This record gives sequence, C-alpha cells and structure tokens, in this order.
Amino acid sequence: MAELTPVLREFLSAPRFAVVATIRPDGTPHQTVLWYELQGNEIMLNTAEGRVKDSNLRRDQRLSLCLEDGYRYLTLEGTAQLIEDQATAQADIAHLARMYHEPEQAEAMIPRFEKQQRLTIRMSIDHIISHGFEA
Repeated sequence: MAELTPVLREFLSAPRFAVVATIRPDGTPHQTVLWYELQGNEIMLNTAEGRVKDSNLRRDQRLSLCLEDGYRYLTLEGTAQLIEDQATAQADIAHLARMYHEPEQAEAMIPRFEKQQRLTIRMSIDHIISHGFEA
C-alpha cells in the first residue's frame, strides 16, 4: 500500500470529480467520472449495478483514479473490493450526494438512488503518481 502525504490527503478531501478507469474485456480502458471520498487509506466510490465499470471490476479488480487542479494532478492505482449490501451502498451514495451538493438538492436526488441497485467500490491505494504538489 502506498502512503499519501498530508498534502495529498488534503487535496483528496475536497469534493472533486474523479476520472476512474477500469479495464474492458479486450484490455482497453473505460473511463467515467465519479464522486468519491477518501476514507482512511482507501477511496470509496459508488455506482449503479449493471454499468460498464461494474462489469469490468467483477472481471478485473484493477482500477485507477485521476484528479486534476490546473497543472496539479494526482493519479491513484489500486484494486477494488465490491460491496453489494444495499443498506451500505445506499448509505454511501446518500453520503456522497450530501458531500457534493447543497442539502436541498442532495435530498431531492436520494429517492432516485433508492430505486436503483447500488454498489459501493472500496479502492486500495497501491500506487501514487502526483505532479505539482512539491513544496
């Protein structure tokens, strides 16, 4: 497991949109934009079941996440643990909605998520590539 510096932890703690890459069956990358949260030494993500990334991760648990801020960027590589428990997955997507939106907007979104089968993805942080965070 790679260690995040305090500066990188601070960067990850701000709500940003992450570009997440998984591996298709033919070996090509599939990218999508997701909400995330740094939780301890893992990244928590959430998706609706039945999407391409869900299928890719069931076959190959490797993924990467990239965030940018102008000329600074951070790429994390790791493996996914899929959590299918609906109580956990629904709580996680509601938590992310509240992180990324004002309260009224988040509460309006949550009923839509409750109609979906959700999946929480917990990503280990095995490799870190960063640029622009030097002192």
